[in-house]
This record gives sequence, C-alpha cells and structure tokens, in this order.
Amino acid sequence: MVEGQIQWILSYMQGGSADIWKENVLEDLEVGKVEYELAGEFLTQIKKEFGGGDEELMKVIELKRIKQGSRTMKEFVQDFKRVARGSSYKR
Repeated sequence: MVEGQIQWILSYMQGGSADIWKENVLEDLEVGKVEYELAGEFLTQIKKEFGGGDEELMKVIELKRIKQGSRTMKEFVQDFKRVARGSSYKR
C-alpha cells in the first residue's frame, strides 16, 4: 500500500536532481526495498532532500490523505482547516 502512495507522490516530482532522486527511489521500490512504513515518512524525507519543496503541493498531498479516524468531527474539521490553509483550494 505505501509503495503505491510513494509512486503517486513521485509522479509529481520532475526536473533536475529530483529526477535522479526519483529514479533511485523507483529502483528501490522495484526490488522491494521500501524504507518507509508510511507515506508521511516519505514526505518528510522529501523535505529533507529538497528543502521543503513546494509547500502548496505538500498541503494538497496531505489534504488528499487526511482521514477522520477516531477523532471527533470537530477535531477533524479543525485539522482539515489547518491543512487546507496554503493549499490553494478555494471554498
């Protein structure tokens, strides 16, 4: 499951050193070498590698994966609003 999420995230990476880094990660995935248990860990690694990347893109990715889980609706809505700020999504 995390492999598919990583591949989806990588599909947005392009250009320069990102292409080389992306190819290395894809090669690791092909041989079953996955260093990440969660997509969030992978996003953290991207931030370390590329200095935070496009903040708007990171917010959009986080919005697409956010789930209510065991939180109350009020807690979930507050978290959603926090993530939505800066994502370029409009009401």
